[in-house]
Amino acid sequence: MPVIFRYKGYRFFFYSNEGSPREPIHVHVRGSKGEAKFWLSPMVNLARSDGLDAGSLRELAEVVEQNADLIERAWNEYFG
Repeated sequence: MPVIFRYKGYRFFFYSNEGSPREPIHVHVRGSKGEAKFWLSPMVNLARSDGLDAGSLRELAEVVEQNADLIERAWNEYFG
C-alpha cells in the first residue's frame, strides 16, 4: 500500500493491486474517523466514503485536487 503523502492525520495512498483490469487513477484517503476514495479523472470526484462528515470530505477533495499531479505521477511511476 504505497502512501503518497499525509495531511492532517490522513494518509493518501493506493493499493498495490488495484483490480484486474486496473481501475482508473484514484486515491484512497484514510484517517482515524473514516476513509474515502476519490477518482481523479475527468475531474476529482468522490467514489465512496465511510465515517467522514461532509466538511471533511470537501476539505479532502480540495487536497486531492491540489495534489492531483503528484498523485497521478506516483500512480504512473508505480504501475508504469
